Amino acid sequence: MRALLIEEDITTSARIETMLRHEGIFMDVTDAEEDGIDLCRRYDYDIVILAPRLSDANGLDVIRALRKAQLHIPVLVLSATTAIEGQVKTLNAGADDYMTKPFHNTELVARIRALVRRSRGHSEVTITTGMLTVNLASKTAAVNGVSLPLTGKEYQILELLSLRRGITLNVEALINHIYANGEGPESRTVELFICKLRKKLVKATGGDRCIETIRSRGYLLPAAA
Repeated sequence: MRALLIEEDITTSARIETMLRHEGIFMDVTDAEEDGIDLCRRYDYDIVILAPRLSDANGLDVIRALRKAQLHIPVLVLSATTAIEGQVKTLNAGADDYMTKPFHNTELVARIRALVRRSRGHSEVTITTGMLTVNLASKTAAVNGVSLPLTGKEYQILELLSLRRGITLNVEALINHIYANGEGPESRTVELFICKLRKKLVKATGGDRCIETIRSRGYLLPAAA
């Protein structure tokens, strides 16, 4: 999972970034509206975490700008304001969820994962595609109920393909998902991960590779696999 944090307080920003990276969520961080919107245009984020007071704009303006630009990324707002009026204005501006500071780390992580699941059309913590089930909470996979032994990178690839099943993902999207700041390997290394993952899927399913290669475009987990 890849997230963008827009937060002007350096201490809060560093704490959130460290905590989420520990949870396997790769982070980009900025304290400016224009930078945040530009990053959202350039990268395929799973979620935006936003503080309502920024160095160059009001948080509501950021949300409105994202929606005006047709960027339908889930937005979670973190605010010290507990007033109902502020929460209502934030949600009406286009935010998807609202948390007040201080917050518990476990709740923040749970809300982030829930928002991302729902944005991909999954209300449950598990995604079942044919014989394959991916558990987003435990970060495990199984075929017909039997655990599938995966490395960390193999699971991350399978998780992303499951979240976006029916959509072809190019190598760049996979690299951005499994490496911090997109600083990943060459495409051949990703192809090797896919190859090893397919071998495990073939063995577990009795012959089904599950993941398709779409020539010159990328990889696909069919929605009706």
